[in-house]
Amino acid sequence: MTKFAFIFPGQGSQFIGMGKELADAYPEAKAVFEEVDEALGQKLSELMWSGDEDTLKLTSNTQPALMTVSVAAMRALEAKGVAPAKAAFVAGHSLGEYSALAAAGSISLADAARILRIRGNAMQAAVPAGQGAMAALLGADPEQAQSLCAIGASEGGVCEIANDNAPGQIVISGSREAVELAASKVGEVGVKKAMMLPVSAPFHCSLMQPAADEMMKALGGIEIKAPTVPLVANVTAHITTDPVSIRQQLVEQVTGQVRWRESVEYMAAQGVELFVEAGAGKVLSVMNRRTVKAVEGLTLGLPDDVESVAERLG
Repeated sequence: MTKFAFIFPGQGSQFIGMGKELADAYPEAKAVFEEVDEALGQKLSELMWSGDEDTLKLTSNTQPALMTVSVAAMRALEAKGVAPAKAAFVAGHSLGEYSALAAAGSISLADAARILRIRGNAMQAAVPAGQGAMAALLGADPEQAQSLCAIGASEGGVCEIANDNAPGQIVISGSREAVELAASKVGEVGVKKAMMLPVSAPFHCSLMQPAADEMMKALGGIEIKAPTVPLVANVTAHITTDPVSIRQQLVEQVTGQVRWRESVEYMAAQGVELFVEAGAGKVLSVMNRRTVKAVEGLTLGLPDDVESVAERLG
């Protein structure tokens, strides 16, 4: 049988209407939305299905919303006979790591929703509006990105690699002046282009330390079990199953680099031939094809996807 992994998207994949068709088609998926609404004391499902896009884009809403769609898709697939434990690995991009852990039974759905609400608020509050920035470096390798970060930080600001997403797609993060300085110097290190990103805070850099401190307290208050499937963690690009390590890595992830390219390369090197992206959109599937051309990608976000993936993996 094909060796496969379930992967879970992060911020930027959200859209109004996501998950509605899953909830309508599968009672198991609908129950996920209801449980999250109850856990948060908010009709998050209504916002997701028919709300205002700008309100959904608020980090404190986006994070639990994307996790909810991902877990709903997984519950629908499980109802068709494909359990998460059939996978070789689970992995998620940034907040998607919580989706992966919820899908693999490491964190309860209600705890994942509440923790992501705290995480979203804490990340937003860590840096005053307008003081941070992020930029995508197109055509950059890690060494070039590191050189640009050094240039950006040369005048005293923070400039660090936030995401290594795929070959030629690296995101830097930090104080606005430092990131803008780095972005203006791409030609000096042979990088094709820098694109400032429309984000509300400089995620995955040391400026997020107040949010990491907040997450250490929040994560200390929930139960974390060993996942039924090994997690490939963002900060190590390697497997982890120990609850103590998972808790620590979730804290480190707030300020640390999302090592997605390395994570995909690691899973492919372990024999994974198929990645199933559970949740909204197909951002990870597109990035993965740039990383390992030989691997196949399937999406799991609509009822038709559930049927076809179940047929393939059942």
